Amino acid sequence: MSAPEIQIKNVGMVYQVNNGEDIVALTDVNFDIQEGEFISLLGPSGCGKTTLLRIIADLLQPTSGSISIRGQSPRDIRRQQKYGIVFQSPVLYDWRTVRRNICMPMEITGIPKKERTARINRMLELVGLQDFGYKYPFELSGGMQQRVGIARALALNPEFLLMDEPFSALDEFTREKLNEDLLNIWSKTKKTVIFVTHNIPESVFLSDRVVVLSPHPGRISAVVDIKLPRPRENSLRETSEFYEYVTTIRRSFEGV
Repeated sequence: MSAPEIQIKNVGMVYQVNNGEDIVALTDVNFDIQEGEFISLLGPSGCGKTTLLRIIADLLQPTSGSISIRGQSPRDIRRQQKYGIVFQSPVLYDWRTVRRNICMPMEITGIPKKERTARINRMLELVGLQDFGYKYPFELSGGMQQRVGIARALALNPEFLLMDEPFSALDEFTREKLNEDLLNIWSKTKKTVIFVTHNIPESVFLSDRVVVLSPHPGRISAVVDIKLPRPRENSLRETSEFYEYVTTIRRSFEGV
């Protein structure tokens, strides 16, 4: 196996609150990520999975430990615009069409108009919204809005796609369809994906590996390799192998 693309070593995060009592969000987190892997950070509310994602994204600074990405810091990677981030809410601008929402980061970074147009067309095709470019967010379903968010995150051609529970507000049918769509996008783009979720079946369906975090304080209780065949379709969820992974992961939580 080649050298890890991302190395997370002894990462801890302590929040200081007004009453003087510290809150330990993460403690002694260690694991590596290989180039092109799909990794899920899985755990219940309060286990620190979003905190860890934000530290990787350079949106938070850890109180201990370090993260190395190709020998560079998260800040170096962020300044090189190598992160694409998708949040729980798509955070679209209501007064902008789908095309102009996707265009926003390219406008900010000064990409020429001709190139912006070409990239928008590619992104719309990638997420299956070719016929919706001139629609406004209020004209789209929740699932379609999240596809726009993914397209916008990929518009600058980042090397890392960081996703913070992007499908948690959607109904189960839409969520499962978007799981398939996301794997199709991942297979085409070859990005390294770090995906935060509290949904065990979702993590099994999507991932190469599932990093299980348990709370109080947030720590890794297991790293589970998912050796199910790819490409994956939703029919996989009905197999005994799939249920075995779900059961293994459910039993791996500590202190919940």
